[in-house]
Amino acid sequence: MNILRPIIVFALFFEASVFAQQSSSSDGSSDQFALCPVSAFPSTDLDVQPKGHVKVESDNAQIVSKQLAEFTGNVSIYSDRAAIHAEKATVSKNGKMLEATGNVTYQDADLNVTSDAISIDSIKQSLSIDNSQYRLNGQPGHGAADKIELNRARGLILSDVSFTTCPLESPDWHIEASEISIEKGTAWGQAKSTRFYVGDVPVLYLPYFAFPVSDQRQTGLLFPEISSSSRTGFDYEQPFYWNIAPNYDLTTSPRFMTRRGVQLKNEFRYLTEQSYGEFNVEYLADDRELDNRADRWFYRYFHQGELTENWVVNADINGVSDDNYIIDLDSDFYSRADTHLYRTASLDYFSDNLSMDFRVLDFVTLGQSEDSYRAMPEFRMNYMKDLGSLFEFSLNSELAYFDNTAQEMPEAMRWHVAPTLTLPFRQVWGELSAEASVLNTYYQQKNVENTGLEEEVNRTLGQFRMFGALYFERQQQWFEQSRTMTLEPKMQYLYTSYEDQTMIGRYDTAPLLIDVDGLFRGQEFTGLDRISDNNQFTLGLTSRILDEADREQFVISVGQIFYLEENKVLAAVKDQNRSALAAELDWQLGSRWFMHADVQIATQTDMVERSSTSIEYRRDDKSVLQLTHRYIRQLSGEQIDQVGVLASWPITDTLHWVGRTYRDLSLNRSVETFFGIQYESCCWAVRLVGQRHLSNRVGAEGVRSTSEFDSGISLQFIFKGMGSAKSSRSMLEEGMFGYRQPYSLN
Repeated sequence: MNILRPIIVFALFFEASVFAQQSSSSDGSSDQFALCPVSAFPSTDLDVQPKGHVKVESDNAQIVSKQLAEFTGNVSIYSDRAAIHAEKATVSKNGKMLEATGNVTYQDADLNVTSDAISIDSIKQSLSIDNSQYRLNGQPGHGAADKIELNRARGLILSDVSFTTCPLESPDWHIEASEISIEKGTAWGQAKSTRFYVGDVPVLYLPYFAFPVSDQRQTGLLFPEISSSSRTGFDYEQPFYWNIAPNYDLTTSPRFMTRRGVQLKNEFRYLTEQSYGEFNVEYLADDRELDNRADRWFYRYFHQGELTENWVVNADINGVSDDNYIIDLDSDFYSRADTHLYRTASLDYFSDNLSMDFRVLDFVTLGQSEDSYRAMPEFRMNYMKDLGSLFEFSLNSELAYFDNTAQEMPEAMRWHVAPTLTLPFRQVWGELSAEASVLNTYYQQKNVENTGLEEEVNRTLGQFRMFGALYFERQQQWFEQSRTMTLEPKMQYLYTSYEDQTMIGRYDTAPLLIDVDGLFRGQEFTGLDRISDNNQFTLGLTSRILDEADREQFVISVGQIFYLEENKVLAAVKDQNRSALAAELDWQLGSRWFMHADVQIATQTDMVERSSTSIEYRRDDKSVLQLTHRYIRQLSGEQIDQVGVLASWPITDTLHWVGRTYRDLSLNRSVETFFGIQYESCCWAVRLVGQRHLSNRVGAEGVRSTSEFDSGISLQFIFKGMGSAKSSRSMLEEGMFGYRQPYSLN
């Protein structure tokens, strides 16, 4: 039979579903469900009713004067949010009270409950469930409760309750508590007399603890990080999160290291409508590993803000107590190989035609390095505008002052202006452009005595560039599949006039590496202190194979520069009439194999100057195997010849391993090794990680060690449902730090 009058008590059903949603894990991943499928709860469909309507079905019904209704035999009560099934149900007090008994089930979109009896009182606005078993829909969480009470005054109370995320047939762990309560209007729950069990063995007792019941940020302890290494000994870090305000928070992390002492790490974050920032401070008092037991510290301030629609301000300021702080104590922001900690602040302006930035560039040098210049300050302006329908005009300018921490080094003020006029022609089948530029740079230099530099230099160069490219394509049938093959020849002529630049210091200038794209760059140096004279042709060719969806399956590029005149700039003298031959290859060999290779070959000697090769097999997101090789004939007086193997592979559905190793073939030694293995069941995981790598420690004379190694091991135990369910995927991300796909196919 149908009852079309609204019953207020069903509003309480909604509160029960809210609790289920809040208390269930929000981090369940599809990987977890694939590993541990959640069995369906044996119940009928919800048969959702229109809002405010209730439908009751039963074998028998008896209604007395609209005050009392008794339903017996296969009773089903449906509202707009939930359903109750029972052997018997009584509705009294004109529909304001409901009692259901006999094999009772409660079901909504988030929660299934079986019990002996359910009673609902809309006058007191309460719900009571006796001797219940509950299960979260779509999630592995389930448990039992002697009594569940829900009312608007006190909230939700579960008495003699248990909870686990393990399968019903194999509860590897579970929690029992004498009472769990969630007060109305609070984001926290409270648990009393809580026992934690592994199997049937109690391993932890807490008389009281509070826990969040929503995905909102809450103050409290975060999961600790536990590891061990030759640098720190046993290492335990316990973060505490303080939710100061909706847009401010602070994480404080005491870190206990048996070999070094206690370190305190702090991270303060803020967020406004127009800005975001972080302030990090780390401090270790009396480092026991140092002979002088010095205090060690690190700080970082980061800010990104929008002042107006066009103005943006940025800052990234770092400081450290000593050269080996990051090497000894690790960092979330820098790596062991970093030689500088940058301190930058900038004010930027953007519009359709004009961009400007005013910045200060400073840094902290780690270890012994070449004297580096800092820009204190630097102003850059770029302007672009169309001149009619044919020409494009651009103006690039820069004003900067460079100084050095070494007082005896030269300093300089540099002003650069470069107007450019471009005549572009672009079509779908090709492009042709010609551009002419005037490059004027003015220097005022100090501390130049006995350096060969001049106090005042004005350098003016002329530059002309012509670039052309054609795009051919044709349809072909390969292995009974339609493919598009392209052929893209490119040519560039570049002329840059010459001026003697030996009287100019090098403030932000270094040689650039050559690759296929770099052949068309037209400049061999970073910065402006050296601009090479050019009279050269560059030829390049690219070919692609596209599938039916226009996705690249194969790309090969090759290019070379042919010099018409000898370069006269001292730092760029060439003793041959052409550059190294540069080539790149990206190839998707089937659906799972990928290959990338690039090489530069000296055409005078036919010897490989630089090369890198990567071959990767990718079965899925977790199953990856990659082999890499890198070779550089000469870099800072040394030869680089390294091979690397990186792998991530599930052994079984529950066992997964990740590893990587890099070996220096020139020195016949390992450079870095990482290995991680993890067992993961439906409700818990254990992870073991070991690693060994070059320490890169800086010695007393500022020279980095190339023979010392650090090693470490860490163990982590995860109970799903008590924190993040991410496990194997996070180990994959950590274990493959620095991983890059060996291809750039779209």
